[in-house]
Parts: sequence; structure tokens; C-alpha cells
Amino acid sequence: MNLTTIRKPAKANENRKRVGRGMGSGMGKTSTRGHKGQRSRSGSRSMRGFEGGQMPLHRRLPKRGFVNIFKKEFQVVNVSRLAELGVAEVTPEVLYDLRVISKKDGLVKVLGVGDLTSALTVRAHKFSETAQQKITAAGGKAEVIEVKQPAPIKRGQK
Repeated sequence: MNLTTIRKPAKANENRKRVGRGMGSGMGKTSTRGHKGQRSRSGSRSMRGFEGGQMPLHRRLPKRGFVNIFKKEFQVVNVSRLAELGVAEVTPEVLYDLRVISKKDGLVKVLGVGDLTSALTVRAHKFSETAQQKITAAGGKAEVIEVKQPAPIKRGQK
């Protein structure tokens, strides 16, 4: 490919359609909308999913599943990433300060992808089995941070 062989894409220089500017343009008077009818009027877009009165697809299909409001989302960190940090003690606060994780108060899980050579003390909310094995094999500690559970509400009491 040379600079002399490069061409503009097709329709690169086409002007935008200016409608309603006289009969000589071919797009005057009705402005390419045709005569009368619902679609010639302004504001003539039917609502999204409307199928002409037929029951729309999104209402024909059954509802399915639910969203679990108690789901715990973990921020994942690999063992190889911990080895790159050059810190003796790794906590969620340290990971946040070094921009390894994005949420300050989120839960952290350490996974065992990669290798670890230096002994580290790692504090996280969860560890995979391989991560725990690699940390202890390198001479470090894997400490689990306990998550405080709210006290259950007893029915009939206020």
C-alpha cells in the first residue's frame, strides 16, 4: 500500500440531506415523507417494541429469574499481581491505595494465578485453595478478614 493508492471511502464527500428547501432540490414540499398519513406527521415514532397492536415479543416471552439483593461481589486479585507490588503486608487498603482494586470498601478475593516467591502476609475476605497454598508455600500467611453480619430481625419485635 502506498500513499498514492489510498482512496477515500465510498460516499465520503456526500452532503447531508437538506429537506424542505424548494421543489428544485427534489426534497421540497413534503420533505421526502410522502403525502398525509401517520408517518408524515411530526412526532410519528411509535413506542419501542410496538408491533402494530400485536402482543409484542417482550410481553409474549415469560419472565424468568430474579436479582438477588444479598449477592456479595468480590474484587479479584491474582497472586502474581501481589508479587509485583513489593509490599510485605497486603491489605484491601493497600490494594486500593496502589490502584489494584477500584472499591475501597468492597470485598477482596485472592486467586492463585501466577507464582509467588517472596513471603507475604495477605489479609483478604476470601482465598481460593491454590492461592492459599502458594502463599503458605512461599513462607507467608493468608489471613481471612471476617465480614460482620447484621443481626437477624426477630418477627413481632420492634
